[in-house]
Amino acid sequence: MKRIESIKGVIEVLTGLHIGGGDDIMKIGGIDNPVVKTTEGAPYIPGSSVKGKMRSLLEWRHHVVGVGGRNPFGSNALNRVSNLNDRAAAETLIKLFGDSNAKAGDADKEKYSITRISVGDCHLSKGQDKPELLTEAKYENTIDRKSGTAYNPRQSERVVVGAKFDFDIRVKILEGDDEKALIDMVHEGIRLIERDYLGGSGSRGYGRVKFHIENDNAAVQNKN
Repeated sequence: MKRIESIKGVIEVLTGLHIGGGDDIMKIGGIDNPVVKTTEGAPYIPGSSVKGKMRSLLEWRHHVVGVGGRNPFGSNALNRVSNLNDRAAAETLIKLFGDSNAKAGDADKEKYSITRISVGDCHLSKGQDKPELLTEAKYENTIDRKSGTAYNPRQSERVVVGAKFDFDIRVKILEGDDEKALIDMVHEGIRLIERDYLGGSGSRGYGRVKFHIENDNAAVQNKN
């Protein structure tokens, strides 16, 4: 491994954010759909949510959704991408997120077997020491199309507008990798999330965020 590149900064919540956390305890009058929280009760953004959303949007952006069937795009479907520009992007995408089907020992696919990107859980930025004030309960319901009346009322918990979370995205740069292509794709993924949303209920306006990058490609040397 040549080194690890780290892209750090802050995710700012622009509209109410809901990433479900489940609740094992039924509470009378409690929220039906809580957000994910730490054991101390502070909301956070799981790294898996950021990474998964980024991968999904990049697959759509580079026209490979469905090429490999219902599964995430992988090296076994690479030969189905004929356009040279799309193929180059597809190879970078597979390298960035890794391919569990690319077995070590297969000379053609081994380069795809190692995941380059790592996204840590995003915890509250400093200065937000009252996590109980950073979530809200939003009432929702369904409208009866004939009568126009509401039914099935429920509460969803959301992280409030203005909440900020620290993020740290790291990318392994291996021998033979196109470093610029990998880093550029991470930035492209960040921009795509900003144009779309994080979490659930995005079609209702939830989950719009802004990434404030504070250090770009800060190299952490890792010499063997």
